[in-house]
Amino acid sequence: MDANLYTALSQRFPEPSSTVLTTPDGQHFSYADLERESARYAQVLHSLGLQPGERVSVQVEKTPANLWLYLGVLRAGLVYHPLNTAYAPDEMRFFLSNAETRLLVCDPAKLAEYESLCDEVGVAQIETLDARGEGTLSALAAAQSGEFQTIARAPNDMAALLYSSGTTGRPKGIVLSHENLCANATVLVDLWGFSQSDVLLHALPIYHVHGLFVAVHCALMSGSRLIWLPRFEVDQVVAQLPKATVMMGVPTYYTRLLTEPKFGRELLAGMRLFISGSAPLLTETFDAFVTRTGHAILERYGMSETGMNTSNPLVGERVAGTVGMPLPGTEVRVCDTEHRVLPRGEIGEVEVRGANVFSGYWRMPEKTAEDFTEDGWFVTGDQGRFDEHGYLSIVGRSKDMVISGGLNVYPKEVESVLNDYPEILESAVIGVPDPDLGEAVVAWVVLESDQSLDEQALRQRLREKIAGFKVPKAIRAVDELPRNAMGKVQKTLLLERWS
Repeated sequence: MDANLYTALSQRFPEPSSTVLTTPDGQHFSYADLERESARYAQVLHSLGLQPGERVSVQVEKTPANLWLYLGVLRAGLVYHPLNTAYAPDEMRFFLSNAETRLLVCDPAKLAEYESLCDEVGVAQIETLDARGEGTLSALAAAQSGEFQTIARAPNDMAALLYSSGTTGRPKGIVLSHENLCANATVLVDLWGFSQSDVLLHALPIYHVHGLFVAVHCALMSGSRLIWLPRFEVDQVVAQLPKATVMMGVPTYYTRLLTEPKFGRELLAGMRLFISGSAPLLTETFDAFVTRTGHAILERYGMSETGMNTSNPLVGERVAGTVGMPLPGTEVRVCDTEHRVLPRGEIGEVEVRGANVFSGYWRMPEKTAEDFTEDGWFVTGDQGRFDEHGYLSIVGRSKDMVISGGLNVYPKEVESVLNDYPEILESAVIGVPDPDLGEAVVAWVVLESDQSLDEQALRQRLREKIAGFKVPKAIRAVDELPRNAMGKVQKTLLLERWS
């Protein structure tokens, strides 16, 4: 039996003439167009000699062509490896080397720089796609046949490889199978009531789980339509909302919409559902949204390793400050450090098990063994508790992470770069509350005795090493970092001092 995710999606497609995607600049694509264009990209990949299971790394702007490429990778039996467009060359060097990339697809503006990088790390092929969906790869695709027999894959075959930076600073490759992605999408379509009559306003990036897997898969598996925005911009979202029925976003999207005077009940006459994830939704935002629009935002909980795990109900009470109840087919428990289940109301480690949960970290068997229990539960690193009604609340993160604008920033990674600079003795990176981003990345640094802090220059140097969203919004110099009796930096004290 063919378990290829594309096969599962295509079995749910509506009539070929049905619209699958529109853009604000007037582009219009049908499901027949999707099948033809994804076939052409699959043909290109096949013609380049790529073999099933090999990795295709993609760092391009969000366009319809980017979506056809993703689906073409699936159809060709290859592994899709999406990369944030903000990643710096040093970050790219690690990703391409560790993923053992066979083909890199990048923006033409980066071609010269990445050609030497590919030579250095052994990437065999490099092609381009720009912000208009044009480039060497799209030109090759245009010359291909619109027919392709999707390559059969087994349930446990890898479909995608994502990276999540670790607390040690070394990114971890997350192996997601066709079954992982298919199982999660199938449940979400039913749970959130998706149908062919839906129109999903898609303003998320597609280099991570939320925009690529949750949003896109829900739309395609239900045969519904996407309004494809290149990025989130308040004016553009407000202009498109009257045409939509569903929107997915990070909390920052909703706080920004609430600042727009035009955003209100009249604008949302056709909307049935707003979904939030990737970062905690503040109760104040939830309440303000209900007051302004009459809609209660549906908050859910997921992660790169698992897709979605829990959700507030489509029908029933959506409780502010909670991420709802476990999805059908997904087990979620709260445990102590010995993996013993705790009573409702007590805070502990959130652990999950189910067909949605990844099989392990790429080329990291020791880390995989560390994060899974003997009986197959994945230890998420999040702290949570169940209330008396079975709703889960995430109350903290045992893993050292900042979520800024829905993007994960691991302080250790930023600290490692800061500490490499000769003028810095040591550093501590934390997240502080931010009304727009949820959390803002900030840093404390201890300078060598003969040095002074040039904050602007230091931040500029950081941008050359790490993605812009990881660069601290502010940096302060301090004589020493507060430590406990064991010598561990007390970041809670640093947070208290930040004002």
